[in-house]
Amino acid sequence: MNDLGETHLRTWTLRMMALLAADPLDQLAWLGERELETKDLVKEAELLCRVFEAHAEHEALEAEDLRNLRAIGRHLGKVDATCRVGLWGNALTTDPAWDDIRSLTRRFLHTMLGNWRQPLPSPVHPPEDNH
Repeated sequence: MNDLGETHLRTWTLRMMALLAADPLDQLAWLGERELETKDLVKEAELLCRVFEAHAEHEALEAEDLRNLRAIGRHLGKVDATCRVGLWGNALTTDPAWDDIRSLTRRFLHTMLGNWRQPLPSPVHPPEDNH
């Protein structure tokens, strides 16, 4: 992967981690009126964990950062199929797995960046229906 691709991967991963680490009220505010399926968020976050880990040698990740990243991936993988159904906003308030994931991503961001409080990614707005 070239430097631009690795920079994009790092940025994308850290933005996802910032979203997962945010307080539940901030996550819900970020969601706003958007309907984000839990399964889609989990799949994207798991993918980012795997790809970022695969490029860890380029990132020069510390051993603790790598352990934290793997723990996040494992916890995301433990979100069972029934808890992946429905909207993420609903899952945030009903599934305690998100508290564990939040704690792990905070630890990851804190050890990697020195502070888990990071700007949330810009929300992606669904395309408008012009019909």
